[in-house]
Amino acid sequence: MSEDELLEPVDTPDTAETPQPVDNTFSGELYPARPPRLRPRANLRASRIQRSFSDPRSADATNASYIEWLIRQSMLRDAQVLSRGLSGQPSMWRNPYAKPDARRAIRTASVWFTAYPISLITEPGKSYLAALGDERLWDAFEAIGISAVHTGPVKRAGGITGWQQTASVDGHFDRISTQIDPAFGSEDEFRALSDVAEQHGGSVIDDIVPGHTGKGADFRLAEMAYKDYPGIYHMVEIPEEDWALLPEVPAGRDSVNLNAETEKQLAEQGYIIGQLQRVIFYQPGTKETNWSATAPVLGVDGITRRWVYLHYFKQGQPSINWLDPTFAGMRLVIGDALHSLGDLGSSALRLDANGFLGVEKSASGSPGWSEGHPLSEAANHLIAGMVRKVGGFSFQELNLTIEDIRDTGRVGADLSYDFINRPAYHHALAMGDTEFLRLTLRTSLELGVDPASLVHALQNHDELTYELLHWETLHRADLYPFRYEEITGAKLAETIRADLLGAITGDAADYNRVFTTNGIACTTASMIAATQGLTTLDAITDEHVENIRLAHLLLVMFNAWQPGVLALSAWDLLGMLPVPASEVSDLIAEGDTRWIERGAHDLMNVFPAATASSSGMPRGRSLYGSLPEQLADDNSFASSVKKILALRSASALDIGSQVDIPNVAHPGMLVMVHRLDEGDTTLIDPPLQVTVLNFSGEHIEGTVRSPALASRRTVTDATTGDEIGRVDDLQSFAVSLPPYGGLFLLIGAEIDTMTGAISIV
Repeated sequence: MSEDELLEPVDTPDTAETPQPVDNTFSGELYPARPPRLRPRANLRASRIQRSFSDPRSADATNASYIEWLIRQSMLRDAQVLSRGLSGQPSMWRNPYAKPDARRAIRTASVWFTAYPISLITEPGKSYLAALGDERLWDAFEAIGISAVHTGPVKRAGGITGWQQTASVDGHFDRISTQIDPAFGSEDEFRALSDVAEQHGGSVIDDIVPGHTGKGADFRLAEMAYKDYPGIYHMVEIPEEDWALLPEVPAGRDSVNLNAETEKQLAEQGYIIGQLQRVIFYQPGTKETNWSATAPVLGVDGITRRWVYLHYFKQGQPSINWLDPTFAGMRLVIGDALHSLGDLGSSALRLDANGFLGVEKSASGSPGWSEGHPLSEAANHLIAGMVRKVGGFSFQELNLTIEDIRDTGRVGADLSYDFINRPAYHHALAMGDTEFLRLTLRTSLELGVDPASLVHALQNHDELTYELLHWETLHRADLYPFRYEEITGAKLAETIRADLLGAITGDAADYNRVFTTNGIACTTASMIAATQGLTTLDAITDEHVENIRLAHLLLVMFNAWQPGVLALSAWDLLGMLPVPASEVSDLIAEGDTRWIERGAHDLMNVFPAATASSSGMPRGRSLYGSLPEQLADDNSFASSVKKILALRSASALDIGSQVDIPNVAHPGMLVMVHRLDEGDTTLIDPPLQVTVLNFSGEHIEGTVRSPALASRRTVTDATTGDEIGRVDDLQSFAVSLPPYGGLFLLIGAEIDTMTGAISIV
C-alpha cells in the first residue's frame, strides 16, 4: 500500500459515515468587520477521518499492517488529510490575521468558565461534553454573566505500546490524536456543545499543545524512522558505537531519563544541545535533565536504533521540533488546530506550553538557549496567524518574563494568561499588603503589557505558581524598592516565595502542598482559609465560610474590575477545598501534588450521591453549594459574582484602558484607575472608572489620589448609584472599605440603574 493510499480516509463497517462535504457557503460574518460570534466551523470542516483495527500480529516494524495502523492513528496523517480539504478554499482568505487583537477576542468572550474534564461529576451515563452542553448549565452561565467555556484537553492522550493505548501522564496534555477521547464524549457532542453555547451568546475554547505530544503513533513511527516522522521531534539517532554512553532502559519501560553527566558527554560529542536554562519538574531519580534515551527500536528499514529525545516536561511528552527541514511538527500542530476550529466548532484555542518552541546550543558552554527564543515567537506567529485566518482567536499560557509576554503577544496569541499578577494578588491577600501587587501592575504597564491583553484567572488545574521568572532571571540583578529598601530581583523573588510558603503551606495549612519548584498546590478557597488561620481541613467549619466567601469575592473583583478577560473555574464557583492527600496518594506519589486541588465537583447537583467523577477523581468538599442552590440565594457567592460582572459589562471596563496604579496610605489597599475608552487612546476626556480594594481583614478609611483624576468631577458608587463625593483640587477623594471590601467607582459618569447605560456627567 502506498503512502498516498494510507493518507486517505478509511471507512470500516463499524464506523462508516456519509461523507460530509466542505461547506463553502460565503457569509458576511467572516469578513473583517466581524460581529462578536466567531464560527469558523462551517467553512472549514473537511471529511472526517476513520480508523480501523483488525490485525493481531506482531507490533513492530516487521509487520506492515502494524505500520499502517499506526499511520491511521497519527496526528500528522490527520493533518495532511485535513489540509488537503482546506487548501485553496476562499474561506482561508476572509479574515485579517497578521496582528493580535485582544479587544476583538474580549468582545467575543469576556468571562470564561475553565473546565477540567476528569473532575466534573455528571449524571450517570452522561459524558463530560454532553454535560457541558446541557441547556440548564448554560442558563446558569448566562445568568451569572459567563460567555465562554474552556473545555480543557479532551482529545486522546497518553501513549501507544504495541496495539494498546496507555494512560495520560499529564492530565491529557500529552495529546496523541485529533480524536475526542471516548472517556469525555464524542465529536458530535462537542459540536452540540458549540451549538448550545452559541444559542446562549457564548463560545467554546479548545486546546492545542504546540510544544509536545504524548508517545502515540507519531512518536512510535518516529522511533522506527518512518519517512518524515522523526522530523516531528527533537530526537537524535545515536550511532551504535556510542550506545555505551547511554543508560540501560529498565525492563518494562521504553526510555530512561539521562543524568547530568550523560547529558554533558552527549553534548560534548555533538549529539545534543545539552543542558538547557532550567529543568521543569526536576526530581532526583525521575527527571534530572530534559533528555531521555529510548530502548533499541527496530526501524522500517531493518536498522535498530537508539534515540535521545528532548522533553521539557515529563518523559512521556517528547518535544516538537519547529525548525526541522520536513516541517512535520509544524504541520501536525496546525492540523490539530484546524480540526478543532473547523470541524468541532471551537471559536478559540489555548496554546499550551508555547514558550519553549525554540532551542539552540550555546557557543560559550553556557546552558542552551531554550526560553525567550526568537523561534518561539515565529512559531507562535504562525499558529496564532492561522487561527485568526480562519476566524478564531487564541490565548497563551506563557510563564516567562514580562518582556517575553509582551514580545510574543505583539505577533502571536491575542491574549496571554496573567502570570504577571497572579502570584502577586495571592501574596497581597496572604500578607494583607499590596506592595508587591502594585509593583507587578506598574511594571506591566511600564513595559508595555496592556491589561486588556491578559486573561485574569483565579484557580485552574495548575498550581499557584511562584516561579516569578521576570524577577529571578532577566532582572535578577536589577534593584527594586520593597519594604523600605532596595533589593535585587533575585532577592525579591526569594522573599515572595518565602512569604507564600510560610503563609499558605506547612504549619500554616497542612492541606496545601508544595509542587516541585513551581509553586503551591491549593484551591483558591484553601489558600484563603490558610491566610485566615485555619490550619487543617477539619478546622474549616460552616462558621468560617462567610469570611472565606468575602475574601474570595475580593479576588474576583480584582480580576474582573480591570480590562481583560476574567476566568473562573468550578473550583472557584463552588468554593472547593483540596481533597486529602491520602485519597490521591497514587497520583501524587512521584511529586505531582497538583492532584489534591483537582477534586471532583457537581456544578448542577445532578448526582448528589457520587463520591467521585466518572474518571475516578474523588469528590472534594464544596463550601458554597451547587449553582442552582446559589442562584436561588441573592447573597451567595455565585449571585455576588453575577453583580460584580454586571458592573463590568455595563461599563465596558473589560475593553477599557488602565492608566494608573496610585500609591496608597494603607498597605492593604489597592487602587486601579481606568479609562472607559474601549481601547481608543485618542478619545478625549472619556469617563474614568476606579477600582478600590481592601486586601486586609480590617476596616479601612483611606484616600484615593491620582494625577489621572480630573478635579471637581463627581465620584459615583456604581453598585448603589449614589454620589459619594467629588474629586478635590488635589486630585483626590476619600473612601471607606470594610474587610475584604471593594468599590466600583465612576468619575465623571453615572450608570442608569434601570437600563445600565453610562452617561457622562
